[in-house]
Amino acid sequence: MKFNYLYEKEENQQLKFFLKEQGISKRLLAKIKFQGGQIFVNGKIENVLFELKKGDLATIIIPDEGEHETLLLDETPIEIVFEDEHLLIVNKPAGVSSIPAQYHPNFTMANRVKAYYKRQNYVNQVVHVVTRLDRDTSGLMVFAKHGFAHAKLDEQLKSRTFYKKYQALVAGELSSLQSHQKIIQPIGRDVSSILKRQVVATGQQAETEYWVVTKFSEYALVDIQLHTGRTHQIRVHFSANGWPLIGDEMYGGRMDLSVKRQALHCYELKFKHPFTQAALHFRQKLPADMEEMLQTRDE
Repeated sequence: MKFNYLYEKEENQQLKFFLKEQGISKRLLAKIKFQGGQIFVNGKIENVLFELKKGDLATIIIPDEGEHETLLLDETPIEIVFEDEHLLIVNKPAGVSSIPAQYHPNFTMANRVKAYYKRQNYVNQVVHVVTRLDRDTSGLMVFAKHGFAHAKLDEQLKSRTFYKKYQALVAGELSSLQSHQKIIQPIGRDVSSILKRQVVATGQQAETEYWVVTKFSEYALVDIQLHTGRTHQIRVHFSANGWPLIGDEMYGGRMDLSVKRQALHCYELKFKHPFTQAALHFRQKLPADMEEMLQTRDE
């Protein structure tokens, strides 16, 4: 894959420092050097010590990535929301894990995406998961189609300029559910479980902001924005405050209503394209189980 960068500064600069400013890490430079990539300036092969002057055109060619040989194929079709040469955004159904685990090596979104790449005969077939969702959470999920795109999207996640919003159905002590609130409570492991998390003073900082969309007699629909990305963060914060997600058995959610999985859906993404810098905005409607519950509500 080829990337071009025009040098427009008045003062000269070594190529390696200029490439670093474009987000090209030492690790990626090593990959280019040792795995078949190339670096050109004005069409001529150069090394990273080359002195750039105004008007020079730097070109990097990143070697193809092949595939994860151990990642199995799942031919189940994927619902594509957006795709270009750098990104793939899909709508993940509930009940499907994001990535394989030791005892569940197949039938995840990563396995499905690898099979899709194979069918399309893409030269880059390594599956780069940018945003994960819990197994029973539905909604928008982002994959990078090569490592450079993954690294640049990770920068946005770390700087909190990559925005994800969710909608959830919650029940419980609804009288204490405010119309808008920021929940700022640390989250750490629950010693009683290898999977479960809890609000605990020794945990990592976690911040969840929510707005009530509509409140009914037994449950409410809430709009949620994460300001940190801790494991099970939404589920833990809402449960700890007395409003566990409907269908979330692990965190005390009601299991006697029509939604039988955690009623959580990633419905909106906002971020910048890692290479064009265009503002990207995607929305995905609620899945059928959550929508049907809203339509049959008891007001």
